[in-house]
Amino acid sequence: MNVSRIAVVGGIAASTVLLLAGPASAHVSVQPQGEAAQGGYATINFKVPNERDDASTVKLEVSFPTDHPLSSVSPQAVPGWKIEVTRSKLDKPLEVHGNKVEEAVSKVTWTAESGKIAPGYFQQFPLSVGQLPEDTDQLVFKALQTYDNKEVVRWIEETPASGEEPENPAPVLALTAASGDAHGAAATDDKSTGSTAEKASGTERTTTAAASSSDDTARVLGVIGIVIGVAGVAFGVLAGRRRAV
Repeated sequence: MNVSRIAVVGGIAASTVLLLAGPASAHVSVQPQGEAAQGGYATINFKVPNERDDASTVKLEVSFPTDHPLSSVSPQAVPGWKIEVTRSKLDKPLEVHGNKVEEAVSKVTWTAESGKIAPGYFQQFPLSVGQLPEDTDQLVFKALQTYDNKEVVRWIEETPASGEEPENPAPVLALTAASGDAHGAAATDDKSTGSTAEKASGTERTTTAAASSSDDTARVLGVIGIVIGVAGVAFGVLAGRRRAV
């Protein structure tokens, strides 16, 4: 095996790592920081990968479920992005801790100002939300992802009963069963949406940074593994040549 063949082996290994890593984050998704318990409050992140090689993501619009409206939604500031929260009047008012709520957030829009999601990168958009419903185990959000070439990808398709994932699935937030302290947290947070966001912001920044650091570490370890593998093959070839001589 000569040096050129070693390079080919290394290239194939690197391509395999990229192919395996790519599909895992191929669409807009939503995940809680910790857990999202029924009847409580949670911090959730919308994760938006850039799927294009020649365009950057400059806008994200997330529509909230109308069948399970959320009375409290507080966004965390994202550097370089403008945030707009749209509220709509409810057909049927909500009862939250004895108070009647007649409006709920229907959409949150993030628009790039000085920042954008470039090819090969992703961005997380955090929200503090509640009170989560108690009569369902998931919330479906519909999202529109806009690129700077005017292309709009509509992540709005719900997964059918068969379980087969559609081409452009809508982000789905899984809810866990209510715990003893979930309702207590909800009661405290409901006193002031703004203060809740301030209290949570430090934790959210730390968790987001940790998640980003974890992703970066995984990529670095993957590259190091490839380099070590190629070096090992090269060493074996050279050692074989020396024994032959």
